Parts: sequence; C-alpha cells; structure tokens
Amino acid sequence: MKTITVMSFKGGAGKTTIAINLALTAHRAGFKTLLVDTDPLRASSLSLSARTLPGPDVQILSPGALFTNGTTSARAGYDVRIIDTPAAPKADVAAAANCADLCVVVCRPTFLDIAALLASADMIKQLGRSGAVVLNQTQPSRGKIEPSSVHRAREALALVGLPLIGVIGSRIAHQQSLARGLGAEEFGSTAGGYEVARLWTNVVASMVELTPPKIRRLTLVRN
Repeated sequence: MKTITVMSFKGGAGKTTIAINLALTAHRAGFKTLLVDTDPLRASSLSLSARTLPGPDVQILSPGALFTNGTTSARAGYDVRIIDTPAAPKADVAAAANCADLCVVVCRPTFLDIAALLASADMIKQLGRSGAVVLNQTQPSRGKIEPSSVHRAREALALVGLPLIGVIGSRIAHQQSLARGLGAEEFGSTAGGYEVARLWTNVVASMVELTPPKIRRLTLVRN
C-alpha cells in the first residue's frame, strides 16, 4: 500500500479538492482506495457522502490514529491511502506527513502560499519523507501561453527543492463537482479532468521511483 498525504500550512489552498480528485482518479483507475479525512472541517467526507456512484472508501480519523490505520489498511488490501490534512496544528500535519510515501503540498501561485510552502518543505525534509508540489487555483493557460503568475511561481519553486508535479487551473467545475461527490472529469470538465489525470500519472511515477525495483507492485500501474 502507498500513502499520499495532501498538505499545506496555508488555509484555502485547496487540499481537499486535490485529495478528493486523487482518490476518485485512483478508484476509477482500478486501485482499492481509502481516503482518510483528518481535517476537523470534514470537507472530504462530506463531499463524498453526496456521491451516488461507487467510489473510494472514506474514514474519519484523528492524526494520532494514522500509524495504526496504515497497518490495518494494508492488511485489508488497500492499494492507495490518501490523507486529507488540516492546515494546523503543525503536530497533526507532521503526524500525517510522517506516514506518507509521498507528501503532496498544495500551493496557490501567491506570495503567502509560497511562503507557507517553505515551512512544509522544511518539515518534509526534517522527517526524511519525499515531497512534491501541486500549483492549484491557477489562471488557466491561453493556448500554450502560461500565465505570468504560474511562471513566477515556477521560478520560486526552484528554490524550495521540491518538484512540481501538477498545475490545476481555477475552474468553477471543481467546486460544483465536489458538491456532488464527483471528480472533474466525471462532472464533464475536459480541461479539469485532463489536469487531474496528468497529476495522478505524475504521482504514480513518483511513488514507483521511491520503491526499490525488486518489490515494486503491479498495482502501481493498473489501468
């Protein structure tokens, strides 16, 4: 089983949007998926409770229960566990990060978000975990021309030391789909669905790189 912790010390960055879309994409790709909601706001579990289609399993847990949950989830045959975290306190985020095979840090292309990203990156390094960044709520590109805000954010990320594995545009479809427990692609957002699918592909590639070749599981390349 692989654990992905979705995190940010900046509220409003869109952790829940990313966590839900990753969980739904993993489920639809054939992975046995568990979404763990550790945020006191319970937004992930609330959103997926509105889902009428089959989907990932959801559990509400305190951060302190994550280690034990990892053992029981692996025994239950889950391929992927995705943890949606609160923005604070730091100890709760650290507990979730310490369980992760990959920490996905969600960041908007703003000064304050990138400042918060530095704190996340420092925590990930101190814990000895692997991390990557998703730029969220960005201005959509026009054709092949990337918005200047995204370009500036890329330059800033080069100083952080974590790879950029996804750029998710600011789209009404993301909010409307979450209200129904749907992913962007299921909701009919072609551009949003493509961005999420590309993010998932990069997440899987990152996890495969982290796994020694002799013990890689075929579940990491399911279709």
